[in-house]
Amino acid sequence: MDSVVQGTAELLVAGRGPVDDAFKRAVIDSREVERGDLFFALHGEHHDGHDFVDEAVARGAAGLVVERPLDAPEGVAVFQVSDSLSALQRLAAYWRRRHETRVIGVTGSVGKTTCKELIAAVLAARWPVLKSAANLNTEIGLPLTLLQLTPRHSRAVLEMAMYGRGEISLLCRIARPQIGVVTNVGPVHMERLGSMGAIASAKAELVEALPEDPDGIGILNGDDSRVAAMASRTRARVLLYGQSQQCQVRGSDLKGRGLDGISFRLTYGDTQVEVETPLPGRHHIYPALAAAAVGLSEGMTLTEIAEALRQARPELRLRVLHTPNGATVLDDSYNASPQSMLAVLDLLAELPARRIALLGEMRELGAAAEEGHRQVGERAAACTDLLLVVGEPARPLYEAALKAGAAEARFFNSPSDAMPVLRDELRPEDHLLVKASRAVALEAVVEALVAP
Repeated sequence: MDSVVQGTAELLVAGRGPVDDAFKRAVIDSREVERGDLFFALHGEHHDGHDFVDEAVARGAAGLVVERPLDAPEGVAVFQVSDSLSALQRLAAYWRRRHETRVIGVTGSVGKTTCKELIAAVLAARWPVLKSAANLNTEIGLPLTLLQLTPRHSRAVLEMAMYGRGEISLLCRIARPQIGVVTNVGPVHMERLGSMGAIASAKAELVEALPEDPDGIGILNGDDSRVAAMASRTRARVLLYGQSQQCQVRGSDLKGRGLDGISFRLTYGDTQVEVETPLPGRHHIYPALAAAAVGLSEGMTLTEIAEALRQARPELRLRVLHTPNGATVLDDSYNASPQSMLAVLDLLAELPARRIALLGEMRELGAAAEEGHRQVGERAAACTDLLLVVGEPARPLYEAALKAGAAEARFFNSPSDAMPVLRDELRPEDHLLVKASRAVALEAVVEALVAP
């Protein structure tokens, strides 16, 4: 309890309850509360956490952080603050300051979750590592992760998301990263930020927050010109990774092995090592190289890193499933951007037999929407034997595929309209890619196709 009082001191209005108890976890969802947890009553877009305080207490919450006075059973600590979210963030910042853990922040337009997972896997070969779970990468999720820090954690790998300017700066003030990794800059969130330059500036907040060399290290994608240019915006030492000659951590001789993963040669200085990773798709060389760069900056050897990458089995959003008749479904329906669409289409192109793609709208692209969809359509024409496109916003994708000479392309107004065609067309040896922004809800199509 003393830590909560000290961490939220500037926001604390009143506090009462046991003074000698330690809390097990910080939780914001009353349904996830376990005995001994500290429940933060936050205001959400659709719900107010204060409405669920009784449920949290019933589930065993040992403490409550609230914005208004309330009655709680004896033995439950209550901290009344002026702002529950700010209290969560300040407590996380206070808790982080109490630990000597080296923190690695990861951001980028696409691929940051896989990058975070591979960095954690590499570092875990030598040190105890805390990493962001699932999508705990926001102004709420990152503090929840930091509050899990213990003295045994030597490294923490934190994913950092952003929807506007200043958000990554806030996360950095809380987490105080010594290492910052930027994966790429793409038109994701163009609708909100308006230009690629604005997106790059928002991502660059991570490297701007790093301490000076030698404590601070910026790990930048040298093959992305906007990311590489961030080297001028940081006081930290910079290490470029990629496939081009300017990169200190370089991948070459890249070979795709279909759904079995990729292999490449990893070079750093005068040393080389062959790397195999089970992650499918040539685009995965970039998170692998970023993880290697972090490992090298922390003193690991190329051999250690190669072995860690070989053994890494991060959970990917791309799921490989099978229909009852034996067709293979690549379910990547969680989300989509032009970069991620092009990457997974390249993977589809490596696979044998007939290749089918069911594609839909990519959202939040703003002024880049039409060009992004047309670019994907052109690639899809070269990578598919049958292309199915759903939804009027994705029509530019369909039209571009036809113009580029697609073997066969069909347009449907909705995913449900495409279902009968898919059921008729899918054969045992086929590979079907399903991808669109989450709002298109193509996961329903996948569930229907793979159901026994």
